[in-house]
Amino acid sequence: MPVTPRPGDPTITPALVAEHGITPFEYERLLAMLGREPTFTELGIVSALWSEHCSYKHSRPLLRTLPTEAPWVLQGPGENAGVIAVGDGLAVAFKIESHNHPSAVEPYQGAATGVGGILRDVFTMGARPIALLDSLRFGDLESPRVRYLFSGVVKGIGDYGNCVGIPTVAGEVVFDPAYEGNPLVNAMCVGLLKEEELIRAVAQGVGNPIIAVGARTGRDGIHGASFASEDLSEENEAKRPRVQVGDPFTEKLLLEASLELIRSGHIVAIQDMGAAGLTSSSAEMAARGDVGVVIDTTKVPAREEGMTPYELLLSESQERMLVVAKKGHEDDVAAILQKWDLTAAVIGEVIAEPVYRVTEGDRVVAEFPGIRLVTDCPTYEPEARESDAIRAQRETDVAAIAELPEESDPVWTLTRLLSSPTIASKRWVHRQYDTMVRTSTVIGPGGDAAVVRLRGTDKAVALKVDCNGRYCHLDPYEGAKQAVAEAARNVACAGGRPKAITNNLNFGNPKRPEVYFQLREAVRGMGEACRALQTPVTGGNVSLYNENPNGAIYPTPVIGMVGLVEAIAHVTPAHFRRAGDAIVLLGENTAELGGSEYLQRVHGLAAGAPPRVDLDAERRLIDALLDAIAGGHVASAHDCSDGGLAVALAECAVGDEERWLGADVDLSAWDALPRRALLFGEAQGRVVVSTAAPDAVVATAARLAYAARVVGAVAADAHGVPVTAAGGRFTAALAALADADGGAIPRLMERAASASATAGESRPHHTTP
Repeated sequence: MPVTPRPGDPTITPALVAEHGITPFEYERLLAMLGREPTFTELGIVSALWSEHCSYKHSRPLLRTLPTEAPWVLQGPGENAGVIAVGDGLAVAFKIESHNHPSAVEPYQGAATGVGGILRDVFTMGARPIALLDSLRFGDLESPRVRYLFSGVVKGIGDYGNCVGIPTVAGEVVFDPAYEGNPLVNAMCVGLLKEEELIRAVAQGVGNPIIAVGARTGRDGIHGASFASEDLSEENEAKRPRVQVGDPFTEKLLLEASLELIRSGHIVAIQDMGAAGLTSSSAEMAARGDVGVVIDTTKVPAREEGMTPYELLLSESQERMLVVAKKGHEDDVAAILQKWDLTAAVIGEVIAEPVYRVTEGDRVVAEFPGIRLVTDCPTYEPEARESDAIRAQRETDVAAIAELPEESDPVWTLTRLLSSPTIASKRWVHRQYDTMVRTSTVIGPGGDAAVVRLRGTDKAVALKVDCNGRYCHLDPYEGAKQAVAEAARNVACAGGRPKAITNNLNFGNPKRPEVYFQLREAVRGMGEACRALQTPVTGGNVSLYNENPNGAIYPTPVIGMVGLVEAIAHVTPAHFRRAGDAIVLLGENTAELGGSEYLQRVHGLAAGAPPRVDLDAERRLIDALLDAIAGGHVASAHDCSDGGLAVALAECAVGDEERWLGADVDLSAWDALPRRALLFGEAQGRVVVSTAAPDAVVATAARLAYAARVVGAVAADAHGVPVTAAGGRFTAALAALADADGGAIPRLMERAASASATAGESRPHHTTP
């Protein structure tokens, strides 16, 4: 049947094509593929599938350079989630994705539906979700707008995860003016499955029915993928209808129904209707299977009257899945969905003819040849050029920056850093999350990495999300290397062997040479680090056009690292545990101060070269740390990162809310270093270990040619941390450290709530007669 436009559809004009985000070059490519002018429905389909969010047209050539294989990788990039084997016939599925643009417009629903989407990506692989993590970026928390975004996002994440019953076990929150007006909301999910129950979203079997399951389709979220592929602008508020609305209770039912479907043997493929909705799920499943499909939009369950094929195909309504069932098993699928109070409707079938066809009853409203709808989107490799201004920032001589008078007292600097919202305890955040539901959480938020037990075994997974956007701004190659290395280091500190990563590449407009340079260099650094640390990339997400009228965000390639803890006895906390233990520093202190939180917090500067990463040394550090942990010699291990060694020691002392432990520390071995670099520089490859067997820890490190030195002892006295350094001695009171660390964010948020209440009281009250 010929393709015919629907009565009432708008005429295709250059202005309409441009409104759909399709360039003249891409439109000519579409005309060549079709051999005719597209219908309005076809234009909508292409605008979604060829958007940056769905096609990765500026990043795909770069992503192909990343390492993706290892003996333990069962599924790499190209599916809903990556999967690695963890032994005992079990596997772990995991993925991270962004919901940045929606969260900037509607923080609560933007964040909530981001959680819902990443859950579906994992359980469509046949895995039961066991943990959620989040990586968040906001502007200055002193700003009322930022506090509104922050509180809305945190509540959205908490409400959705809590209602579905999946613990949020780890995350990171960074506050920096670079993210003002353009927050980043990245959500990661980890699930557990048996290897033989792994299922892929590959349509196959001519005659097999295509079934829409879950919630009905509405008009919310239409063109969400396109919205995520353009710069944020002053018109954001007008785009609020594009933000989806989530229902976590329906999600819970869909999760259980999907897992039952997968194990029932009645289906051959299942995929989330995520970005671009029915369009992407049906077209991508067909392309993976190299088959044709036909979809009849009149059969799609709708919750609103008069929805057109264009709307039904592009809606991003939540809690929906697309299933390819075995022919003759339609009633079995419907029965399982009915059991969970969900709908199931046959809306199409797999066909032998190599076409992607959409009908509205008897009318064909869209048809594309073969898999070219997915494969014909062009890729771009634009000019890459480093910004002269950023190069000048990196080349700043930060050692020459004069100290403030207050810095004569290192305790002043330390407490100022601990009260930085980026460094300060995030208890205000994770107390809104259920971190213990399902009772498998061994280490929850606040440690170096979360640890979740794998039921039925003595094993666990160690999980971490990490990235320092300031480092990546100053040097994207080194910054991305550091993000991988720190995530691996954090996992090792908790007792896990780093195994694989998922990534979320958050960048600005790739058409600008300085942004594409950042993207290219970050991917290069990430690939180099993943090869060195044997942590292949199993998938991820690219979020570009993170810009607003004030400019681009810092380049932020977030790393989601998964590690394997071979025995529960190896799980290691970050805070001191026993008075009398020796404190050993693994790694060397350096004079590096560039890119540090110290410079940002104390001097308001993002400047200098970020600390360099020696990947060979990082691998030896991980081996030494894990060998010492396996030998039973490590009581606690904490990575030195934001804020440097002094902050790490303070966190070890007051990290356990219920019991503080002091410490006596001697850093005089490094008296040749500038004091602020020694205490607050962020040199890489350093871990603070507490141990009852310091000789064994030092010997283990020496065997692997890694620096290790006893620098003090944990003290029963819970009053302070005396530190000898740079020819002097100072004592930081634990109560002051704990107050700075634990009180910074609550004080800012309570002050905001108080101000809002006062403003409300000052408004006139109206009474009804």
